[in-house]
Amino acid sequence: METKIFLNLAVKDLKKAISFFTELGFSFNPKFTNEQGTCMIIGDNINVMLLVEEFYKTFTNKELCDAATTSEVLISISMESRQKVDEILDKAVKAGGTDYIGTKDYGWMYQRTFLDIDGHHWEVFFMDESKIPNNE
Repeated sequence: METKIFLNLAVKDLKKAISFFTELGFSFNPKFTNEQGTCMIIGDNINVMLLVEEFYKTFTNKELCDAATTSEVLISISMESRQKVDEILDKAVKAGGTDYIGTKDYGWMYQRTFLDIDGHHWEVFFMDESKIPNNE
């Protein structure tokens, strides 16, 4: 079996979270979906478990942070082009997310950031590795 990544995020309203990420073009694995959570598919081996806050709390003894005011994680996903980066940001804002921080263009990497409806921080970027400056 290949190694897979399952990132877990607490959400206030699962139906609203599913609707938000569906608007961005993501799909969900019905095998890992019920009233307590769902598995959002990012890539072949990358998934995000969106878990209702009360269910999320059963996996930790720590307090949940308020993602609207506290940084818990920076989620970064790559896109195949600058245009796709802009498209997903436009979809995120239209679906109720927040365009956050502003566009960063490093020449070799183009990045935009949004906050989802629960305040989670998503960085979406396109990177052309052939243009990365040589640090020698």
